Amino acid sequence: MNSPTEAFLGKLETDAIAANEAEGAFRKRMMGELAALERVRAFAYRRLNLVREVAKGVASAEDKEEAVARGTAVVRRELGWEHDTESRTETLAQLAAAIGAIFEGSAATEGDAAPDLAGALAEFEGWYEATYGKSFWVLFDQEIPELPLVEI
Repeated sequence: MNSPTEAFLGKLETDAIAANEAEGAFRKRMMGELAALERVRAFAYRRLNLVREVAKGVASAEDKEEAVARGTAVVRRELGWEHDTESRTETLAQLAAAIGAIFEGSAATEGDAAPDLAGALAEFEGWYEATYGKSFWVLFDQEIPELPLVEI
């Protein structure tokens, strides 16, 4: 037969185990939310940095065609795309509208209709995700290989 003390200890143990499980579940949820927020932040900075570099690259272009060529070169450089593939060619062709909008935004003067830069970029991002099943910004998840240290 359980004494009141043994029964109480059993209850305390059950409570401790439940508290531990609740904490573990909470930590798991928070880690998931933190990972999602980290991804959103990383993509936001990647978006900012790429658009900033493209804007610099197209700033001195004479026309939209030249701007798209320069902007495409910037994207290739930023992604390390030295060689063409079918998917890269298609991606750059789809990105051309956003690059053109960036150029138009840079070349616009007061009174000109502002191009929809956010819309053009969002349309491209939507196309990429629908086509490849992942965000365009994951292309920047390139691991840098560690090089062995060599003593001379």
